Amino acid sequence: MGLSIDEMDCLSCGMVWDMLTEQTNDGYEYPEMADQKQFNEFIGG
Repeated sequence: MGLSIDEMDCLSCGMVWDMLTEQTNDGYEYPEMADQKQFNEFIGG
């Protein structure tokens, strides 16, 4: 990920795991994306 030891010293283990997870998900091709209507229904709007 390109983090230095000094940068990692300022991060919790959980933050590093979250960053690794997000980096892995960046290349994932999701089969479909929700449109605005579906998103509004999901949040109850």
